[in-house]
Amino acid sequence: MILENIFKTAQADNIHLEYSEHGQGQPVLLLHGLFGNLSNWTETIAYFAQSYRVIAPRLPIYDISFRKDVLHGLADYVHALVKHLRLKDIVLVGNSLGGHLAILYTLAHPDRVKNLVLTGSSGLFESNLGVSYPKRGNFEYISEKVRYTFYNQDVVSSQLIDDVYDAVNDLRKSIGILKAAKAANRHHVGKDLGKITTPTLLIWGKQDKVTPVGVAYQFLEALGGKIELHIIDHCGHAPMMEQPDEFNRILSQYLIRTNEEASAENQDQRQIA
Repeated sequence: MILENIFKTAQADNIHLEYSEHGQGQPVLLLHGLFGNLSNWTETIAYFAQSYRVIAPRLPIYDISFRKDVLHGLADYVHALVKHLRLKDIVLVGNSLGGHLAILYTLAHPDRVKNLVLTGSSGLFESNLGVSYPKRGNFEYISEKVRYTFYNQDVVSSQLIDDVYDAVNDLRKSIGILKAAKAANRHHVGKDLGKITTPTLLIWGKQDKVTPVGVAYQFLEALGGKIELHIIDHCGHAPMMEQPDEFNRILSQYLIRTNEEASAENQDQRQIA
């Protein structure tokens, strides 16, 4: 499946939207991280588009014109997309900075989100390599930092390294990265996690060095509502890329089970009424 050439575009709330959309059914909205893009979700899209409506926006992280701080500007972007596509009962999935954004969006619009899925999410703790600004310049330095992010080195393609190198050495993009990194470091969400009662699935890489597995347990303790944690071995900061089959299996089984439970609960309520 070729993904990079199938972006749809739209204008909503004076915001230019770019997104990929595949399949039909309950919406699954995928949010990438600081250096992420649609290719991070290739296996996820291919798998879930068979049964779900899968939307993956290209987040305008490099946009330096946000009037708000970057994270809240990105939350407005996501909401504009949600309204444009008339999405409800969303399965909101976020990796790294995208997880941080998913948390903020769920806090602001809990009525739109049916399930929250966090994988390697920032918001509580992240090493400097996760959301902070990498220094520009030496290609080998950038290559080393990219490789540090992943346990499974097979996913570290030369194209991925080139993309990160180009981003941090492009003045406009580097300013956007810096603003996003600073915003992520400022917005610690710990005090607000208890307000989230949305059923939440945590999928974490056991060897994640950016948001270590202990962070997953912090989320487990702090979040309100019904929460599940699954830890994937031989996996770093991006489970959907490093162990896509296991990531897809966990998420698919979770969605099937929670949808069945919700249907049974609704049926019980109708019988009582």
